[in-house]
Amino acid sequence: MAIVGANRGAVPPEAALGRTMTNPVLVEVLRGALVESAHRGAVCVADADGATVLALGDVEQPVFPRSAVKGLQALPLVETGAAERYGLGDEELAIACGSHGGEPEHVAVAERMLARAGLDAAALECGAHRPSHHASADALLRAGRAASALHNNCSGKHAGFLSVARHLGVDHRGYVEAAHPVQRAVKAAIEQFAGVALAHDTCGVDGCSVPTWAAPLAKLAHGFARFGTGRGVSPASALAAARLRAACARQPFFVAGTGRFSTVVMERLRERAFLKGGAEGVFCGALPDQGLGIAVKCDDGAARAAELVMALLLIRLMRLDPGEQAVVDRFAFPRLNNWNGIEVGRLRPTAELLAAASR
Repeated sequence: MAIVGANRGAVPPEAALGRTMTNPVLVEVLRGALVESAHRGAVCVADADGATVLALGDVEQPVFPRSAVKGLQALPLVETGAAERYGLGDEELAIACGSHGGEPEHVAVAERMLARAGLDAAALECGAHRPSHHASADALLRAGRAASALHNNCSGKHAGFLSVARHLGVDHRGYVEAAHPVQRAVKAAIEQFAGVALAHDTCGVDGCSVPTWAAPLAKLAHGFARFGTGRGVSPASALAAARLRAACARQPFFVAGTGRFSTVVMERLRERAFLKGGAEGVFCGALPDQGLGIAVKCDDGAARAAELVMALLLIRLMRLDPGEQAVVDRFAFPRLNNWNGIEVGRLRPTAELLAAASR
């Protein structure tokens, strides 16, 4: 592949987190035969040495990766020895990397993680919200129960943070603060894998109250190539990344949940792909066999567009058998149905995105 539409210049400090160029339209939404909406964005594919394989849009623009970097945020859980000390298996490690839907199995695993560290839901500082899995939310309502912090899609990640704090022997209270030893370890892990110094002025607060550090898409793609290959990082970090990837490949239900992109695709591709979405149209992935990392950002925050872009890149970058192709095609070329089940439109990649992904 050749670099297509890349912005090779560095982003000046005064432009940090400000749009420096108009990103191309990546996805169009059709109703009937007409384009009704369009999603602009940027995408980067890089290898573990930092070489750009594909770039479309402004890939040097810092973006908040949000939950797309949970795999990187979970590295201290394994690398410090906390996972081994508390006997965490594939389900626990996968949910530490995941954004779950609050299904009963998700809640049970997060609660089990806390118990093994001698804590309960009261220690979680992520806040509470209704399960994003509609059937689970309805079941809570019928039972007359309120959602707790365990239902928060980030409770698994937070249970992992708390496990690290307990293992290190530091006060677990305030573990969401940037100055806390756990968050300092998380920041160091992201910096090592992405090869970037995370500056204070590019730090925001995520929806679950932990720091979210903005970084260029090119650096995020580089970081996930390293996450998928273990190249360019310390041996201990490479082993931790491999352990987390293996857990997610074996238990993808705990990375997302019923019917969701990451779970459905990883159930089919297993260890061949690590996929994780984040809020506001961010999606990251690692393809270990190809030695590549992927980072996508849709300007309008649309998850549906980010998923389409990621699915299209999987088709173009991987060798898929017919069954695998059929699964990924559902997300690369989705149909839109109304409440009566009538097909009313579809999403499609633009010619510019198709051309970039084909080179």
